[in-house]
Amino acid sequence: MKKNSITYASSGVNIEEGNRFVSKIKPLVKKTFRPEVLTGLGGFGGLFELSQGKYKEPVLVSSTDGVGTKLKIAFLTDIHNTVGIDLVAMCVNDILVQGAEPLFFLDYFGTGLLETDKAAEVVEGIARGCEEAGCALIGGETAEMPGFYGKGEYDLAGFSVGIVEKEKIIDGSTITPGDAVIGLKSSGLHSNGYSLARKVLFEIMGLDISQTLEGTDKSVGELLLTPTRIYVKPVLGLLKKFTIKGMAHITGGGLIENIPRILPKGVDVSIDRAAWEIPHIFKVIQEGGNIDENEMYRVFNNGIGFTLFCEDKDAESIIETLKESGEEAYILGKALPSANDDGKVILK
Repeated sequence: MKKNSITYASSGVNIEEGNRFVSKIKPLVKKTFRPEVLTGLGGFGGLFELSQGKYKEPVLVSSTDGVGTKLKIAFLTDIHNTVGIDLVAMCVNDILVQGAEPLFFLDYFGTGLLETDKAAEVVEGIARGCEEAGCALIGGETAEMPGFYGKGEYDLAGFSVGIVEKEKIIDGSTITPGDAVIGLKSSGLHSNGYSLARKVLFEIMGLDISQTLEGTDKSVGELLLTPTRIYVKPVLGLLKKFTIKGMAHITGGGLIENIPRILPKGVDVSIDRAAWEIPHIFKVIQEGGNIDENEMYRVFNNGIGFTLFCEDKDAESIIETLKESGEEAYILGKALPSANDDGKVILK
């Protein structure tokens, strides 16, 4: 008796669906291309030409990241066209810290069963993020792995490369006591602290993803899915006009742990907690979970998504320039002399 023929599709992997997905996202990807991109989507590798003569000593800067458990919110709401923006933001904002311009981006999308329309929504967000950051989406990987993920779930990872002139690398080494620290407003939780936020909002407070959060006009899901802000274009514009001594992307670890990563020896930072209004969502989480204030500043951005250091005399002009480019910013505090080698943030 002849046995039935086994195919890849019968094991759960649909090659035709993968091909349909690639065809569907090609127009989205093409919109992100810069003149330096030499290949289209579908090759074994993406080619990106470094312009000759534009840099004397070009240095490439790279970053990789994911979206974390914020993806759980996308699954609950069945909204998938924003988490791709988060994916791009988490990488390009890190590159920006060194003063680098993001050049290109690659993504990894893994799922148990490829659903073309849903996956295309994710890539739509990635493409939007790349356009906002001015970088090209030149490639990626889509992996269909039956039995590896829960039904309807997927995971994302991203990788970006940027470029900066060697003599213009920003590393925080020139920060001195008296310098001002400026904070750029975040759009919400960005992509950090979601395990704690979900525990408080859903398990402790018993909120529903679709209900309007008291004190706002948005649902819990809408607030939690607000995309991470991409600071690339306004900050790169600043670098052409002002001397910026150091920058920090406020991600996991918050202000308390991210700012010290760029402080030179003998420098602390004093931050005035009254310098900005903490967004309502953070207050709800803190009160709902009875979370200590120090823990809030270690886990969440609390309304500040990016910080930069400059001479005190330039601070007001920088804030005004940021305002003109659509960013809300505040003088958070100052750099202080410290007796210790390891700099710290002092909240007042």
